[in-house]
Amino acid sequence: MGKKEDEREMVLCPVGRFFMELEKVSGKKSDFLDHLTLSRIEFLKAIRSLVDERIGGLEKKGSKSGKRKAKKITVE
Repeated sequence: MGKKEDEREMVLCPVGRFFMELEKVSGKKSDFLDHLTLSRIEFLKAIRSLVDERIGGLEKKGSKSGKRKAKKITVE
């Protein structure tokens, strides 16, 4: 393994590393690799749905606190 590959692997998350290792073992053209690619897409879609849900929750929470009105205070 070259220096660039070593550096690249050091920054990968465990899931990314797992997929990379499976690709190395499976070869270039195989049903396994096709399924692996589809599973990677589904995994990313699952992450996206979690992020979208969290964003929606934060937006909803922010809109509730936005209903408060400022109270005018007289300063002497």
